[in-house]
Amino acid sequence: MNRLREAVGAALAGGARWVQYRDKGGDPARRLHEALAVKAACRAHGAGFIINDDLELAVASGADGLHVGAQDIPLSAARARLGPQAIIGASCYNRLALAREAAAAGADYLAFGSVYPSQTKPAAVSAGLALIREARSLGRPICAIGGIGVDNAAAVIAAGADLVAVVSAVFGAADVRGAAQRLAALFAAP
Repeated sequence: MNRLREAVGAALAGGARWVQYRDKGGDPARRLHEALAVKAACRAHGAGFIINDDLELAVASGADGLHVGAQDIPLSAARARLGPQAIIGASCYNRLALAREAAAAGADYLAFGSVYPSQTKPAAVSAGLALIREARSLGRPICAIGGIGVDNAAAVIAAGADLVAVVSAVFGAADVRGAAQRLAALFAAP
């Protein structure tokens, strides 16, 4: 738990603006305890806090929102339970039609990926930069996922991504804060 709290704190100190808690199994009490610790770190840094795929955990932890995939709870049900202020994102994989449906259903952001091969999800479908550019027409912030790091994030941002979801590039780095700073700086670059 201390390692999680320290790593999240370092990423936030480095400039991360949103943190998503994702843990698909295990003890519900432990997951709630961890989610509350991550939320506290986010609050201390003025950052947003999202839960992945677990509506009940989002409610119990008081998260800012929920990220849902195609096989998860319907976006409309999540919105009904979390309210209009919640940030709800939708995984759209490599499917623009799914993104259109999610936008029409009220998704606050649309996530596409894997943009590049990913160590975290090696079997993920491929969604390239052309799809990110095309998705800009949907009028929602675009989140790019998969294989993104300091060496290729600038191209993803230039293609139109408003957010980049990273795991290994930050939490796998020897210097978590420094890795987050380098990524955050790419969003500030002209």
